[in-house]
Amino acid sequence: VQLQASGGGLVQAGDSLRLSCALTGRTFSSTAVAWFRQVPGRNRDFVAAITWAGATTWYSDSVRGRFTISRNTAKSTVFLQMNSLEPADTAVYYCASCRGRRCTSKSYEYDDWGQGTQVTVSS
Repeated sequence: VQLQASGGGLVQAGDSLRLSCALTGRTFSSTAVAWFRQVPGRNRDFVAAITWAGATTWYSDSVRGRFTISRNTAKSTVFLQMNSLEPADTAVYYCASCRGRRCTSKSYEYDDWGQGTQVTVSS
């Protein structure tokens, strides 16, 4: 599975952004797609995930209530709607696919990764 993330940019605190992750290849093998984020010098942190079949979602505590993950199976695309953005949300955002098993919030569980898109939130 190949993933292409897009939609990042520079916004002000309180603004919104919507990230997209387009999946190509053997997308039928994907059981879940997640978003992670990373700032320089730190680990890649889990943000949100969605199961491909049943659209079950789960979120990190830091974004729950502000971010919404969704998917369009017909277009093989996963979205991350980010509202009420804060400077602490500044990071490179990556989407990742889990194949053939149940995945949770651990980055090592995910098999395929997109290239990342930069989100910068100014105060």
